[in-house]
Amino acid sequence: MGSGLIYSAVFAVAVLVSGAALAQQPAPAAPPPVSNPGDLDPETPLAPLPGLGVDWPDLNTTDPLEAAPDTAVARPDETPRYAVRLAGADELPKVRERFDALSVLRANDGKPANVAQIDRRARDDAELLDAIMRSEGYYDATVTTDIAPATEGTRVTVTLTVIPGEQFKFTQVDLNGVGATGEKPALETAFGVAPTTPVVAETVIAGQAALLDKLGRTGYPFAKVGEPSVVVDHETRGATLDLNINPGGKRNFGAIRYDGGKPPFNAKHAEVIARWNPGDLYDSYLVDDFRRAVVATGLVSQVRVTPVEGATPGTVDMQTVLDPAPFRTIAGEAGYGTGEGFRVEASWQHRNLIQPEGAVTLRGIVGTREQLLGATLRMGNFRRRDQVLNARLLASHNNKAAYDAYTFELAGSIERQTTIIWQKPWSYSLGGEILYSSERNLDPLRGALVRRNFYIGALPVTLSYDGSNDLLDPTTGFRLAARLSPEISLEAKTFGYVKVQLDGSYYQPLGDRVVIAGRARLGGIAGASQSTIAPSRLFYAGGGGSIRGFGYQLIGPLNALNQPTGGRSLAEFSLEARVRLPVFGGNFGVVPFIDAGNVYEKSLPDFKGMRVGVGVGLRYYSNFGPIRIDVGMPLARRPKESRVSIQVSLGQAF
Repeated sequence: MGSGLIYSAVFAVAVLVSGAALAQQPAPAAPPPVSNPGDLDPETPLAPLPGLGVDWPDLNTTDPLEAAPDTAVARPDETPRYAVRLAGADELPKVRERFDALSVLRANDGKPANVAQIDRRARDDAELLDAIMRSEGYYDATVTTDIAPATEGTRVTVTLTVIPGEQFKFTQVDLNGVGATGEKPALETAFGVAPTTPVVAETVIAGQAALLDKLGRTGYPFAKVGEPSVVVDHETRGATLDLNINPGGKRNFGAIRYDGGKPPFNAKHAEVIARWNPGDLYDSYLVDDFRRAVVATGLVSQVRVTPVEGATPGTVDMQTVLDPAPFRTIAGEAGYGTGEGFRVEASWQHRNLIQPEGAVTLRGIVGTREQLLGATLRMGNFRRRDQVLNARLLASHNNKAAYDAYTFELAGSIERQTTIIWQKPWSYSLGGEILYSSERNLDPLRGALVRRNFYIGALPVTLSYDGSNDLLDPTTGFRLAARLSPEISLEAKTFGYVKVQLDGSYYQPLGDRVVIAGRARLGGIAGASQSTIAPSRLFYAGGGGSIRGFGYQLIGPLNALNQPTGGRSLAEFSLEARVRLPVFGGNFGVVPFIDAGNVYEKSLPDFKGMRVGVGVGLRYYSNFGPIRIDVGMPLARRPKESRVSIQVSLGQAF
C-alpha cells in the first residue's frame, strides 16, 4: 500500500507541475490563414505545438534508458536481473519453504524485467508472505520490501523483511457433536488441536482429516466434519475455534452388493477377499484394504466402494462397482549368466480361466542349458484371503554341468503368501510332488557316464518369518525361512531321506543412502548316501543367486571329468553394501559384495575349504523393483575356472 501511495503522489505532483507550466506560457500566435485548401502540401512539416513545456522526442537519437548504465533495465541477452533475499524468517523453515515455492519473484527470476515489473513482483510477494505468516498464526506480522539498485558488479537486490511478532494460540476449541459418540476423549486426541495450540491453518486442516478418519475407524461410515470457524482476537493474541461434527450413527458391516457392470467374480468371493465378516464394527481402513486387494487380483482395473444404508437396521452395505481388466497376458523375458548361458522364456496367461481367480499359464523356455514346456494353475484367495492353491504340470530338460536330466513333474501346494498390500510376518506352504526324472552323470564306481531313472515323491513344507520393512527392496530388519522336504525315491530300490534348508538375511541402514545386507544359507540331507540320491535333488553352489564370481553350480567337489558332483550339505554366506548414488534422482546404485561358501559330501557342512568370490554390482531402482547387474571374480581361482562371471536379473540378490 505504501508503494501505491508514493506512486499516486508522484503522479499528482507531475500533473500540478505540467499545469503550472501551461499557465505560464504566452498565448499562442494565430496560425496564418489558409487561402485555399488545395494549396496544402502533404510533405510540409507540422507546425510546432507550443505550450507543452517539453520538446517532441527525436526518434533518431539513442534512448536515454539504453544509454544509462542501469543494470535493472531488462535486455533479452542478460542473465538474472535481480537477487531475492528473505530476512527475518530464519527460525521459520516452513514459511521460507512455502515462500520459495510460491514466490513470484523466484518464479520469474532470470526473465526480462524492468524496475516497475520488479516492484510489482515485490509487492505481490509481500502480500503472499503476509498470507503465509497468517496461516502460521502470526497475525501481527509486518512485511516490508526494499529494492536496492544495482552497482558495478552486482545485481538489483530485492529484500523482503518479515517481523513475525507473537504467534497466536487457541484459547478455546469446541468440537460440537462429538459428545453423542461416547468417544469424546479419543476424538479430541485424534483432532490434535486444543487450547494453547498455535493457530496454524495446516494443523487445523490435518486435524479435520484425522478426526474424519478416526470416526470412520470406529464405526461411523456417514460422519461429516464441517468447516472450522476461527475468530482471532488481536488484543489477547488468541483465537477460538468452533467445528461442527455430525457422526451419522454407528454401524456394523452388512453385505457386499454389486451395482452394474460385469464383475469377474461373484459377491461371495468378494466377501472372502474382505477382511471383515457381516456384523463386525465398520472400519474405513478395512474398506480401503478391500479396494486395494480387489485391484491386486489383476482382474479389475478400477473399483468403487460406497457405504450405503444396509437392509438390516444398524448395518452398512458396501455398494461395489467393478470395472474388469483384460484377463489375458503374453509375456517374455530374457537373461544371461556366465555358466548358465542365454535363457529366453515366453508365456501366455488367462487370469480368470477357472473362476474365481483361477489363473492358467502356459509357458515355455528355450535356453543354452534349459528347455521347458509346462502349465500352471494359481487360484488366488482360495477359500480365504491371501491363501493360494498352486498346481503345475511340467516337462523339462536341464543340461547342467553336474548332470543331464529329462524330467516330468506333477505338483501342487497350498500357500499362505505375503503381499505388498499386506506384508505378513509369517507365511507358509504345504505341498506334494510326484516326478519322473531320467538323469545322466558320472558313476564313480564304473568310471563312465550313466543314465538312471528315478521315481520320486516329496512333501515339501516351508515356513518363513519376514521382519523386514519392504518386500522387494528391504533396508532394515531381517528374514528367516526353513524348508523341510521328506522324500521317497525309487531307482534300483526304494529308500527315503529328508532334505532341510535354512535361510536368513539381515539389513542394516547406514544413513540415507547405504544399506549393509548379509545372508546365510545352510542345508543338509540325511537318510541316504550321495550316490543313491538323484543328482538333481542334491545341493549345488555358485551363480547369481548363490556365490557370485563362480559359474552356475560350479562350486564343490569335482569328478574325474572336472564336473561338479554336488553334495549332501551346503553353506553359503554373503555380505554387500547397497549404496544409492546421489545422481539421476537417486535411481542408480552400486553394490560391492563378497560371497563365500561350499558344498560337502557329508550330511552336515564342516565349513572347510570355503570358496570366496568378490565383485561389484550396478542397480537401477525401477517402479517394479531393482534391476541388477553383478560382475564377480573368484579368489584362489582353480584351473579352468572363469576369471569373471556376470549375472543380470530382477530384484536384489537376497
